[in-house]
Amino acid sequence: MARTKVEAALEEAERAHEDDPERSELLSRARRFKASWVELAEALTGVRKSAAWKRWGFGTFEDYTRKELHLRPDTVDKLTGSFSFLKSRAPEVLARPPTQAIPSYQSIDFLRRAEEQEGAPREAVAELRRRVIEESAPLPTLQRAYKEVIFPLADDERAERDAQQLGAAARRLASLLEETKAVPRRLAKETAEVVARLLAALADADEENTG
Repeated sequence: MARTKVEAALEEAERAHEDDPERSELLSRARRFKASWVELAEALTGVRKSAAWKRWGFGTFEDYTRKELHLRPDTVDKLTGSFSFLKSRAPEVLARPPTQAIPSYQSIDFLRRAEEQEGAPREAVAELRRRVIEESAPLPTLQRAYKEVIFPLADDERAERDAQQLGAAARRLASLLEETKAVPRRLAKETAEVVARLLAALADADEENTG
């Protein structure tokens, strides 16, 4: 569902439940989610603890957040987990004035998982923490710099990833070689034959792994 439709649904529900301040406030916070994830996460944490969703007619907390607030379960988990992490491990972030940036919940969730990762390099985790807490670095930047260092892939996972990336690149190159004018036709043909052998080898390896 498009974001504009979600916002309209939330606003309509907010008006419909004006007689229940707690429920109406949560709907309001969900509408303001993009601008302020912390206040929504705080409210969600409280409602899950109090089980207020039961008196609102929902069978589970997940049903409530999904159907009324239009939030995916993984988003709710990251929001509440990130809020709890800040509250216990970096409360100074929650005390920041409105004019000071607060890290995104995605970045906080990445840091939380990093600090829970067994065997993660301590220096890398410490540097990650500084970049999240002090610099409010965005998640893509953090993932590029720390994901493979803190969450290293197993050999088979790395091989599978490399095979997928290599296959995609080879198929793209094969397509370009069919009509290219950038190199002599003979060279393009010879290269295409090598690329075809590479793709065949990748296909054989995939069959062996899945067979």
